[in-house]
Amino acid sequence: MAGTVPDIERFDREHVWNAFDGVNAFIGLKPGVLCSSVRLIELFVPDDRSDDALSVLDDEGIDYVRTAEAGDGTDGELVSFPLPPQAVERVLSSLREAGIDDQFVVVSSIETARTPRIDELEERYVNGQEEDDSIAHEEIRSRAMNMTPGRVTYYAMTVLSAIVATAGLLLDSPAIVVGSMVIAPQVSAALTGTVGLVLDDRKMIVDGLTSLAVGLVVAIASAFVFAWIVRSGGIVPSTIDITAIVQVQNRISPGLLAIVVGICAGAAGAFGLATAIPVSLVGVMIAVALIPAAAAVGIGMAWGNVSVALGAFVLVAVNATSILFSGLAVFWYLGYRPDGWTRGSIRENISGDWVGTLAVAVVLGVVVLSLGGFVLGQYVLYENSVNDDVRTVLDDDEYADLELVEVRTEFVGVGVDDGTEVTVVVQRPADAPYPNLVSDLETALEDRTDRDVAVVVEFVDAARSTEA
Repeated sequence: MAGTVPDIERFDREHVWNAFDGVNAFIGLKPGVLCSSVRLIELFVPDDRSDDALSVLDDEGIDYVRTAEAGDGTDGELVSFPLPPQAVERVLSSLREAGIDDQFVVVSSIETARTPRIDELEERYVNGQEEDDSIAHEEIRSRAMNMTPGRVTYYAMTVLSAIVATAGLLLDSPAIVVGSMVIAPQVSAALTGTVGLVLDDRKMIVDGLTSLAVGLVVAIASAFVFAWIVRSGGIVPSTIDITAIVQVQNRISPGLLAIVVGICAGAAGAFGLATAIPVSLVGVMIAVALIPAAAAVGIGMAWGNVSVALGAFVLVAVNATSILFSGLAVFWYLGYRPDGWTRGSIRENISGDWVGTLAVAVVLGVVVLSLGGFVLGQYVLYENSVNDDVRTVLDDDEYADLELVEVRTEFVGVGVDDGTEVTVVVQRPADAPYPNLVSDLETALEDRTDRDVAVVVEFVDAARSTEA
């Protein structure tokens, strides 16, 4: 019996695998190569399909153990075999194509396995011509579900991460903001919803998207309450200009680069979940795109600053949608399809339920991205116009000794009054007066943008030594 254990007809199921000195040995097999981080597949095969199943395993060069079983009035056997994680989906697909029903299949993770030909499998699927990091559909669904903490834990960690992010933004401390990302649990909700969409699992879709949306609302509310307490309690001056805080500025002036962060976060999360790569660090990346911006929304609401709250909210909405869409695209690219999907024409595999679910998700996503893109487009055009006009004014001979350091523009868009504030930071020779600079900038910006603009100029004095 090719590929099976020599001189072994039957094994008791409980004694197929045994741990000895930290190594899980495949009992009865001749000494072979030790393979780490493997999957143990246990597949029930009816007697009438046994030859087909064993033929597939023999063709793949897989060592297996057969255990006689009988259940539900159907005679058959339990076939157990170890595989590298990257080979699970390929082998299970081959078994399905051979007509083997995998309604009873168990995929478990073990530390090590030793079989005569495990090195050949590892060479093929890990280092060789069939190298692939992808994991099986069953495993990716399980990993996504296992990432999701309990409801109380999820929302408690969301509240804590939002509070820490709010404190980090107000303190202008990148280290504290990064700390809030580490404890944020949003990666589980985002990836669960995305996996549900690509595998047509409606329960996962509802659980993931609901947890993500409610979690972000909880984060914004927590940030607002904390920021309001901080402001009302006099912990920070109520007159502080929150738009002058660098960490806040980065979240209230969303541009194309900020959206790229969300797209890359979703793609990285999908790659991390769909392959053998750990997803712990990927969770931080997804939190980068969501939690600090959600905290900025709460800060803007607590300070009554509409432009801050709206700008940060647009960033949250667009990034959340970008994470879901980019993750969905990566899963599809890696070959993940709904259960029951067969190779061939896409039209033959599309069911009405799946199309309806995906259509609703896509329509909602397109609406969010379209509205967010329109608002962001307005702001980007306004920001570019401001930057161009500031440079044009400073190019005059009167301001030849000035050097532009930074231009900070308040967010503009739907719901924001026409009046906005632009802060221009310039470097000047020490104590050199420029009394007309503010009025010149204000006139130029108002003529170009058709808005009432309040200009604030901040001077940075510079003194240069001269050579003898």
